[in-house]
Amino acid sequence: MRQKFRSSVNGEVPPAADGEFKPLELGKLKIWPPVVLAPMAGVTNYPFRSLCSEFGPGLLYVSEMITARPLVEGNKKTLKLSDFGADEWPRSLQLYGVDPYYLGEAAKILVSEGRVDHIDMNFGCPVRKVTSKGGGSAIPIKPNLLRRLVRAVVQNAGEIPVTIKVRLGVTDELLSFMDAGRIAQEEGCAAIALHARTASQLYSGCADWQRIAELKQSVSIPVLGNGDIWEAEDALRMMRQTGCDGAVIGRGCLGRPWLFRDLDDVFHGRETSDPPVLGEVADIMLRHATKLCAWFGEVHGVRMMRKFATWYMKGFRGSARLRNELIRVDGLEDLAAILGTVDRQEEFPVAAMRVTRGKGGSPQKVALPDGYLDDLLDDTPPCGAAGDLVSGG
Repeated sequence: MRQKFRSSVNGEVPPAADGEFKPLELGKLKIWPPVVLAPMAGVTNYPFRSLCSEFGPGLLYVSEMITARPLVEGNKKTLKLSDFGADEWPRSLQLYGVDPYYLGEAAKILVSEGRVDHIDMNFGCPVRKVTSKGGGSAIPIKPNLLRRLVRAVVQNAGEIPVTIKVRLGVTDELLSFMDAGRIAQEEGCAAIALHARTASQLYSGCADWQRIAELKQSVSIPVLGNGDIWEAEDALRMMRQTGCDGAVIGRGCLGRPWLFRDLDDVFHGRETSDPPVLGEVADIMLRHATKLCAWFGEVHGVRMMRKFATWYMKGFRGSARLRNELIRVDGLEDLAAILGTVDRQEEFPVAAMRVTRGKGGSPQKVALPDGYLDDLLDDTPPCGAAGDLVSGG
């Protein structure tokens, strides 16, 4: 059933042939398969990264966005979010900032204390509270400012590879991804990741993979593609169509960490396994919740699990009732009791394979500071551009 559903959407997509793709090289790191977990606020903490790595060992799992200034100032919440598990390697952290000083100091701390093996920089966040202050995806339309910020991290990172993640631009009329690729290359970045949507699109519509191909043709550093990878075969299609060097997985893995198992399979030339039945999904959920509770404490961990529960249950019979119960759980015992009532043999619903998870919605009018577009060559850091954010994106 699953094969029939996939082929009706995508056509047949054969697994990778021997030698068709190469490991993703970031400095001394070699990532195989060339797959990266996209940083997602409130999602890609250590427990989730650990769970995903059980299904796809050897991939690059990036932390949620860590803001430079509170990291430098020793904010406890930021320090906790920036922690890695003792078993985690490579340790990949996404850093956000709008001030070269704090970005540089944050890079110094991370590198001098031996806390990271890779730093990614966030220049793609499209949310209003960030762009309205000139941060996130608003930054790359000011190339001189972007250059200052990238340079501050690269110069203080030493041998630790630095990458950047961007969108196409603010709008179709204010594209910046080509300039961003050129700057990333000139300033010594190890790669650039492109979410092939504009900030005004948010997460609506379709990602424009042709833009990924254009960026790949214009730079010599690796280019990673992001957008609309719902099944493992989508990553192969993207890389074959665009020539990009790796795939970045975002919303497609929400409630489906086994997607990384499927990705490992197709890049190694194997057919993917059937998705888990409901009983197996329930077991994965309980393991996820247990990891969250061990890391954040039971009260906070179970509360964090509530949003994941809606993603795990999408499409199953009676999922609305189950979700209503799951979003009210207060402890691991309650969670286990509810999950113990499911039909363990119910098959994964093929209709849910490509259902949007996480952020969606309609296009937006991007909020920018007054006068922000008056001088695009200005390299002055925006004043108060969400620099106090602990996490976001």
